[in-house]
Amino acid sequence: MVRNDDFYLRKWVEYYGRELGGKDNLYIYFDGTDQEIAPFCEGTHATKVPKIGTQVVSAEKGRLAFLSEKAHELMASGYDLVIGTDADEFLVVDPALGKSLAEFLSGLKIKGSVSGLGLDFGQKLGEEPDVTEDRPFLAQRHYAQIVTRYTKPSVMAEPLRWGSGFHRIKGHNFHIQKDLYLLHFGYFDMKRLQDRFADKSRLAQGWGKHLKKRSRTIRLVTERPAREFGRWTRFARICQSIIRPVYAWNKPAMLGAIIVVRIPDRFQDII
Repeated sequence: MVRNDDFYLRKWVEYYGRELGGKDNLYIYFDGTDQEIAPFCEGTHATKVPKIGTQVVSAEKGRLAFLSEKAHELMASGYDLVIGTDADEFLVVDPALGKSLAEFLSGLKIKGSVSGLGLDFGQKLGEEPDVTEDRPFLAQRHYAQIVTRYTKPSVMAEPLRWGSGFHRIKGHNFHIQKDLYLLHFGYFDMKRLQDRFADKSRLAQGWGKHLKKRSRTIRLVTERPAREFGRWTRFARICQSIIRPVYAWNKPAMLGAIIVVRIPDRFQDII
């Protein structure tokens, strides 16, 4: 479900259309009938729906209840797996395996759901310039923080229910799959982040505080030394699989560890 996010949605349609065997497997819901469906959505199942809520928390709960129901409908119609993500999130298989996302997921025995390890991309100020639309994201951004927030049970294999933001499956555990990553690009460019602060519609919904907090990723990847990808993603996967926050047993935790990694060059042409 998207609102005013064509910059990311264009990449989303391109990526998932390629990885899942065609745009006809993509379902997009525009939050508000005042939205325009962009031409690049042709071939997808793109629908405008009445706007869900006006404040962040209540709107998010309504949004995921809506999307969970749509996932149930898709499974009833014949799909065996449904992937749920935001427009700025990309579920990616390690290119070293030489498999598409569909091939990789089809080879798994999934009980309930499966998660990719969360990587939140930032901009290394002084090294990486403003992002441009004409080049792959991963050719322009090379650093990410490993975060529990984006280790989401994005892939649903049964008619279950996502919690707000796809962050958990209600009443069910999660499994972090080796070689699978959820890449988040929502706050990977300082200029775009500053432009979002100027979006009055987002500020009216209470997004100002949230957006300011998310600029933290840019600061961390700029100031912290980057660690080796393979070793530290392995460590994080084990850590997040074992440790749980006291307030939610079905979410991952890392005891506050801050780990920044450099993404291997083999990823750079994916998105």
